[in-house]
Amino acid sequence: MPTFENLLYELEAETGILTLTINRPDKLNALNAATIEEIRTAIQRVLDDPQVRGVILTGSGHKAFVAGADIAELTRLDEISARRASERGQEAFCSIEESTKPVIAAVNGFALGGGCELAMACHLRVAAENARFGQPEVNLGLIPGYGGTQRLAQLVGKGRAIELLLTADMVKADEALRLGLVNHVVPQAELLSFTRDLLLRILTKAPLALGLCLDSVNAYYDQQRHGYQTEANAFARCFGSEDFREGTTAFLEKRPAVFTGN
Repeated sequence: MPTFENLLYELEAETGILTLTINRPDKLNALNAATIEEIRTAIQRVLDDPQVRGVILTGSGHKAFVAGADIAELTRLDEISARRASERGQEAFCSIEESTKPVIAAVNGFALGGGCELAMACHLRVAAENARFGQPEVNLGLIPGYGGTQRLAQLVGKGRAIELLLTADMVKADEALRLGLVNHVVPQAELLSFTRDLLLRILTKAPLALGLCLDSVNAYYDQQRHGYQTEANAFARCFGSEDFREGTTAFLEKRPAVFTGN
């Protein structure tokens, strides 16, 4: 197992589920540069490791998923280093969004600033009832720098996103569900078990098709790509896969499919 200073990397071998935990409880799991780099490295290892089939991303403790960025570290940046910090954060979070293996955020408390941005980079979000979401950067004379202005608008719509960004209002879990910011809200005690069950249900499907679904949805939001053409190409690719032959054969034979990801 790889070791990190600020992350816990725990693989459940029998299911292929990796639980990746931001582990800075004394800082409410605030993101510093080192933690962001570790996230990027961990996601690359996820993609390279055939044993990992899906990821649950959460924070240590019950108070915070990630309470924000490390403010003390931010105060040491100038314009040049700030741009690079933003770009590195965007790269790390894009690696989550662009992962061909599903990543679900289990939001166990405050998800503010960079924490909200991190949750939004995941493919799905399950929130505990005590979770709180927000982009409070304008209170510090800043804006979100890790993709928050882009993903928030994609998830909740332009008008509501602008309101949340400009007011820095904090959103409770039930309101986040109503807005479409999260997929599910569950009691704190059930958060990880519910998220695991959801991921297990997803992992019964064809791995290649799962990855191609994620890539096709992402293409819609990428100005350098054509979403419909990406979908057509991915659809065609499925027809050359063993998983397609297994899935259709199992359907006709009225039995569960056994997918291999090929």
